[in-house]
Amino acid sequence: MKITDVGPKPNSFDLEKATGENEVYRQVAWTGKYLQLTLMSIEPGQSIGLEVHPETDQFLRLDAGEGHVRMGPNAEEVTFTEEVSDGWCIFVPAGTWHDVINTGKKPMRLYAIYAPSHHAAGKIHKTFAESEADEESGNDEPPAWTVQPGS
Repeated sequence: MKITDVGPKPNSFDLEKATGENEVYRQVAWTGKYLQLTLMSIEPGQSIGLEVHPETDQFLRLDAGEGHVRMGPNAEEVTFTEEVSDGWCIFVPAGTWHDVINTGKKPMRLYAIYAPSHHAAGKIHKTFAESEADEESGNDEPPAWTVQPGS
């Protein structure tokens, strides 16, 4: 299923099908003025990496696979842990360090909703390394027309 980020225009598609068929690490599926939807696929033994979004709330839902989520107030103090699988959701408050690790034998398929938007509209990262390089170089910034904290 091909998904195209149409920006802040109305859109509709089969989210469960799109998530299940997504084979890239992260694909931005829709970018609105206040929130954003990405599809993700995490390979067995891989993770999103321990990270924090200081001003972005995040909702994740697993549509396939199994794993482990860790969260906490800082990178050294991960106080929340939970085993997750198909159908589970994860709420990550802004400023919370978090990681999702695929502990299964198949790719973990999930989607993430960011509020406010966190990535460049329509951005596709085939791998975790590609996403890290884009973030470090500043090539993965949300569009200027999104509402960001302090704007």
